[in-house]
Amino acid sequence: MKKAVFFDIDGTLIDCLNGITDITPRVKKAIRALQAKGNYVFIATGRPYAFLNEAIRNFGFDGFVLTNGAYVKVKDECIYKESIKKDSIKELVYNFEQRKIQYILQGETYSYIKDEYKELHLFYDSYSIPKKYLEGNYNLEEVDIYKIEMLCNDKKGIDYCLSLGNGDYDYLHNIEKGSFELYSKTNTKASGILKVLDCLNIPLENSYAFGDGKNDIEMLSSVGCGIAMGNADDYVKSYAKKVTDTVQNDGVALEIEKFIL
Repeated sequence: MKKAVFFDIDGTLIDCLNGITDITPRVKKAIRALQAKGNYVFIATGRPYAFLNEAIRNFGFDGFVLTNGAYVKVKDECIYKESIKKDSIKELVYNFEQRKIQYILQGETYSYIKDEYKELHLFYDSYSIPKKYLEGNYNLEEVDIYKIEMLCNDKKGIDYCLSLGNGDYDYLHNIEKGSFELYSKTNTKASGILKVLDCLNIPLENSYAFGDGKNDIEMLSSVGCGIAMGNADDYVKSYAKKVTDTVQNDGVALEIEKFIL
């Protein structure tokens, strides 16, 4: 029976902030070995397609669970997508601008960010985000948005962003940096993975996932075997069946070689 293995990106396959901007040769070899045996390999990330670097895009993954499950592709076919309602986007954008909160709207192929948001542009530069998929000129009526990221410079902005978790949204945040990721509560990496498994007719017990962050918790606890990275915090590790080594030490390859192949 074929297996399906899902990989988070940041802190799992790569670590841009610590100089690992491409999948290492050992990890590439291990993932290719999975495919050579007829198994499927997928990316499961909070990133939109626009935020995938060329190394990830061109690797040959069998599909993508993007924007925390709001957009799902198997091969070249989109099997599920659910954008945030346009009225909600308009209201959020109005409130962001009133509070001088910088924001980026994450769409299907492109993401949309104002040219004057210099701090936010610098933030994405540190993660090697390709600029050719960032658009500065757009019409809210003409784009579908699946996730929003914000950067706040003061307590007023932070308090507003925190309040959004009381409604239809969930978020990840780093209060120290004033950064937020906002997404619908109805979609998660786990819900996207289940749609992939159903599409490919793969039983849950034959599914695996690697991750390290808060938005990986549901994924790690929902698949047949969730594997936390050694660099994950203890809270995230508590939801996994296994813990491998860190991203710096090729933890993904170690676990594939030892346990999945």
